[in-house]
Amino acid sequence: MRHRSFFGILCFVVALAACGGSEEKLAAVPAGQRVLAFGDSVTYGTGAAAGEDWPALLAAQTGWQVINAGVPGDTAQAGKSRIQGLLDEHRPALVIIEIGGNDFLRRRPPGQVKEDVRELIRAAKAAGAQVVLVGVPELSLLTVMSGRPTDSPVYEALGKEEGVPVIGEVFSDVLGRPELCADRIHPNAEGYRYLADGILKDLKALGLSR
Repeated sequence: MRHRSFFGILCFVVALAACGGSEEKLAAVPAGQRVLAFGDSVTYGTGAAAGEDWPALLAAQTGWQVINAGVPGDTAQAGKSRIQGLLDEHRPALVIIEIGGNDFLRRRPPGQVKEDVRELIRAAKAAGAQVVLVGVPELSLLTVMSGRPTDSPVYEALGKEEGVPVIGEVFSDVLGRPELCADRIHPNAEGYRYLADGILKDLKALGLSR
């Protein structure tokens, strides 16, 4: 009987290890540290006034020095050419990546977008930064018109494959609520607050912020 109990406990421990093995252990990022918010117009803050973008709101709530590296119209494909310079200049402790929406709007194959985002993740890791992905909806005319966007599955897959956390469905939730949107693809000021709060909630759950 004792042998069976021991075997059951052993199996339970092994199962727990298997479930938690895809993400690397994260270290808290103290106030004052540099955090790079890398993305497109949604990171830049299109649709709201200066200081209402989610990186600025995140900085105010955490005490981090959040560098807004959002470029309107940027793609994951084009972003590969600029991320290294930002990493070299700022030496961030954490990189939050929100990109890919413009790639989808240009009808690039999801597999290609996935590999471009993978290169961004690996560049940030190679620079010694921790990485968090923000899930982005795979927007199309149909999803925009239906008002029910959901994250592209490439982000969850990348999270598992590269061992990085994914903040899922927060951006999609914003786009599904007209009162939070400046247009069909950008949040308004209230939407950016919702986005910042959702990102911070997950960062706290991961132990990155206190």
